[in-house]
Amino acid sequence: MKKINTIDLFAGCGGLMEGFEKEGSFNTVACVEWEKAPCQNLVKRLKTKWRHKNAEKEVIRFDIQRTDELINGYSDDEYGSSVGLNNIVDGKTIHLIIGGPPCQAYSLAGRIRDENGMKNDYRNYLFESYLRIVDYYKPNFFVFENVQGMLSASPNGIPITDEIKSAFNRSGYDVITDFNDAVFDLTEYGVPQKRKRIIILGVNMKYNCSQSIINDFYNTILPNLKCDKVTVGQAISDLPKLYPLKNPIKKNGKTFSHSEITQKNIHNHVPRFHNERDIKIFHLLAKDIKTGENQFTTTSKLKTLYNDIIGKESNVHKYYVLRMDEQSNTIPAHLYKDGLRHIHPDPEQMRSITVREAARLQTFDDDYEFIDGMMHQYKMIGNAVPPKFSFILAKAIKQIINKYGLEL
Repeated sequence: MKKINTIDLFAGCGGLMEGFEKEGSFNTVACVEWEKAPCQNLVKRLKTKWRHKNAEKEVIRFDIQRTDELINGYSDDEYGSSVGLNNIVDGKTIHLIIGGPPCQAYSLAGRIRDENGMKNDYRNYLFESYLRIVDYYKPNFFVFENVQGMLSASPNGIPITDEIKSAFNRSGYDVITDFNDAVFDLTEYGVPQKRKRIIILGVNMKYNCSQSIINDFYNTILPNLKCDKVTVGQAISDLPKLYPLKNPIKKNGKTFSHSEITQKNIHNHVPRFHNERDIKIFHLLAKDIKTGENQFTTTSKLKTLYNDIIGKESNVHKYYVLRMDEQSNTIPAHLYKDGLRHIHPDPEQMRSITVREAARLQTFDDDYEFIDGMMHQYKMIGNAVPPKFSFILAKAIKQIINKYGLEL
C-alpha cells in the first residue's frame, strides 16, 4: 500500500504527527505552526527520528490565517520566508489533514479567566483557517482535535459546534451528527492522565459510504482499540530520583535546588528551581497522602493552607499531588508558569514534575529530546496530543481504508 500523505496544521511540537509517523503508513508532507520553539522541535524530530531530509522546508512557521501566503509562499519580517505549501506538496495528493486549533478560546478555564468569556478571542474561529486548507487540498479525510469545552462554547450566540459542523458539511465532508458522541477519555487508551478530547473525523462525501465509515469509526473501530489504563507510578517511577539539596547551587548562570541526574541517556529530567517554602509544602502534602492521613485532600483545606502560608486569598486551590496508583490530572500548557498542581508523589523528592515526567504522562517516547528553554518545553508538551492516542487514531484510519477498500 502506498504511503498516506498528511499535512499537520497547528502542529505544535508534533504530538499528532508522532503517532501517525510511528504507525508507519503515513508520510508527513508538511507541518504548519506559528510559534518558534515548537517549530525548532519539529524540525529536529523529523530529521533525527523520522529521517526527513528536507525537514527545514517541510516545517512552515507562519500564521495560518494568512492562507493565501501560506499556500503560495511568503517573505515576512516575523516568520522569515517559505516557498509555501504548494511548492512543498509538489503535486502529491494529500490524503489526510490533521490538527486542532488552539483550545484556549473553547476551554472552560480560559472562559472563566477572561472577562468577556473569550467571546472576542480570534481563536474561536481558527477552525475557518483549518477549513480553508481542507477546502484547497480536498483530502480523503481530516482529523480535527479539540477540548471538551468546545461543546458549550457559543462566542457568537450560536453553538460553535453547529457552526463547525455546518462549515464542514458545506465543504463536502460528513462528520458525526452529535459532537457529544465524539468525546474520548484518553485514560481508556493507555494515557496516564485524566484528559478528555473531542475527535472529529471528516470523511469526503465522494465516498458513498461516508456515513457508514463515521459510524464504524466511533462505534466499533476506536472502542476496539481501547487498552489497559496506566498509572502515574507505571509511567514515571523508574526515572532517577531527584532530591533537594541542603544548599542551592549555581551552574552555568542557573540556580538549582535539587540534585542532578548522571545518566546521559535521559533527557529533560531536571527539576525547576523551588524555594525552601515550596519544598516544605511539597513534602507536607505528599507525605500526607503517602501515610494515608489525608488532611489536605479537600479543596477547602488546600485553599486554607495556601492562604495561611502565602498570606493571599485564592478562589481555587493551588496545590495538587499526583497519585502513584491513579492517572494524573491533565497536563496543561500552564505548567510553564508553575508546577504547584503537579507535585511529585514521592514526599522525599519535594518537587514538581520535570519536563521528562510531563512528557511521560503525555506518552512522548524518551528519545524525544525537547530543546529550547524549560518554560517552552512545558508549554509545548501541555499543548500536545498524547502520541500514544494519535498512534491509535492512525491505526483506526488505516483500518478504515483497508476495511472499506478505499482508493487513495
